[in-house]
Amino acid sequence: MKKKDAHAEPASAGLPPLIPREVLFGNPERMSPAVSPDGKYLAYLAPDEKDVLQVWLRTLGQTDDRPITADEKRGIRSYFWAYDGAHLVYLQDSDGDENYHLYGVNVQSGSVRDLTPFAGAQANLVAREPNLPGQLLVGINVRDRRFHDVHRVDLRSGAVHPDTENPGHVMVWEADAGLHVRAALAVTPDGGRDIIVRDGPGQEWRPLRHWPPDDDVWPLGFSADGGTLYVVASHDANAARLLGVDLAGGGETVLAEDPEYDVTHRVVIHPVKRHVEAAGIYRERLYWQVLHESVRGDYEALARVRRGDFRVASRDLADKIWLVSYVTDDGPVYYYTFDRAAKKAELLFTSQPRLEDLALARMEPVSFQARDGLTVHGYLTTPVGLPAKSLPAVLLVHGGPWARDTWDFYPTVQWLANRGYAVLQVNYRGSAGYGKAFLNAGNRQWAAAMHDDLIDGVNWLIARGVADRRRVAIMGGSYGGYATLVGLTFTPEVFAAGVDLVGPSSLTTLLRNVPPYWEPIRPLLAYRVGDVATEEEFLKSRSPLLFADRIQRPLLIGQGANDPRVKQAESDQIVQTMRQAGKPVEYVVYADEGHGFARPPNRLHFFAKAEAFLARYLGGRFEPMADIPGHSAEVR
Repeated sequence: MKKKDAHAEPASAGLPPLIPREVLFGNPERMSPAVSPDGKYLAYLAPDEKDVLQVWLRTLGQTDDRPITADEKRGIRSYFWAYDGAHLVYLQDSDGDENYHLYGVNVQSGSVRDLTPFAGAQANLVAREPNLPGQLLVGINVRDRRFHDVHRVDLRSGAVHPDTENPGHVMVWEADAGLHVRAALAVTPDGGRDIIVRDGPGQEWRPLRHWPPDDDVWPLGFSADGGTLYVVASHDANAARLLGVDLAGGGETVLAEDPEYDVTHRVVIHPVKRHVEAAGIYRERLYWQVLHESVRGDYEALARVRRGDFRVASRDLADKIWLVSYVTDDGPVYYYTFDRAAKKAELLFTSQPRLEDLALARMEPVSFQARDGLTVHGYLTTPVGLPAKSLPAVLLVHGGPWARDTWDFYPTVQWLANRGYAVLQVNYRGSAGYGKAFLNAGNRQWAAAMHDDLIDGVNWLIARGVADRRRVAIMGGSYGGYATLVGLTFTPEVFAAGVDLVGPSSLTTLLRNVPPYWEPIRPLLAYRVGDVATEEEFLKSRSPLLFADRIQRPLLIGQGANDPRVKQAESDQIVQTMRQAGKPVEYVVYADEGHGFARPPNRLHFFAKAEAFLARYLGGRFEPMADIPGHSAEVR
């Protein structure tokens, strides 16, 4: 009898029915609700009749839901209320180019105005303030594409006036309660950071403190009197702490800390009184340190509402109504209205009701020892209905790399688990949240110790008996895509296949071609990755493109044609090199996408290709690929 091909064995019986890809990768039904400042309206994102995400509006207590935007193609994914209550503002770019404009929508008339009408420029919100509800401070790189200057935007007239010019190294601005820019985070030539402050408009900037490149710092806002600046910073500790810094004397007060885990940027500051209410710390799950007694009872009540990690997503200015989201690992996001006076939560809606009755897998927090003794954390998800033994597996690598995976609902994870794969997510060294020693252990370690952590994770999974050594794939986007290319070139016998989504193939070409608005962070990139001006050979030694001849296993690449971070050339060059060497590679380019795929037809197309690809080489289940109207894929 002929022996079966180990790389084509079907998944075992016992799995629940296939979840359609459209349920996992299509648009949500409703998401991202926000209450108006006066508590009168509820806004949220939902698809229109053409399945394009729009901003919808509802009068609270009524059922008069209606869309108030008419985006034609890409869909709106980010918006906020202006404090005048008469305008919503949303962000949109063009086909993934990241040149975001801010658009103001009058909620009564429905009229839409481009608030930042500068071709080729990128805008981002700097500040909004209840005391000046008709104005916004916006960063725009119209003067010089490398630097965002602060502009003052009048919501009613649409007038845009320069406010504060970027001296050439500022990456973050902070304004006080008077909507005056008074603090900035700047990157220094050594890769470190300074916070500079001033007493008011037109006053001289002065340094508040310098942080060397091995420390981290991020400003979060001012106290109501403007005398204290809130920052998350790691100096004098391993894990970043939340501090209140006195601008006059420089004294620091520790407001929140954890001995092992960083305080995240998810800090809750009262929008009017400007005191800190709570600080989020991500351990295995999101934990809240309540810092103000006025909300302690609220957080205790919210913790009892349902299973999941919650956050206050929106509130009215009277602070009577909160909108609260609950994230779970095995279902949609649940959104609640919370009556603070009654301490009562009422379900508003879920992001995707079709997920609620499905057999979805749960995430298990895990940890293992890397080869040098460092403890590395992550999450393991195994298929529902199958014993966690000798399974085909996918190492799913997060992007960043200075980010981390968390306990959350990941459509990609659930898709893989439903198809019969164990999914391992490793927060390799260099990932954020675990203190600066862990973060700095990843400095200059691309394709080295950072990759060793991933391989040690695979070996741990195999030693545990969960994964079949012959059927492990690697997959990821951005840095995760780079890790995929590293996996197939630096460790060519470990993986049965790889799926790379917008991953760089060469560190030299990546760093030479970063977007112009990344110019302020160039010293930090040089410190953490390598200096392209002086260390070209070092960076080449960590570039998969130069080792493509080692590739033994098949590779699938997905790329956005307009990606400003990882240019299409990064994928083009490794595909060309592989094909010249006769290496197996499939390549799909999406004409109207950038750094990731925002449009549902493109997501559905790519994951259909990836599903068939993984089934071919790992033996998992797959849903046959159907016609997907509206995708922009070009198979090359």
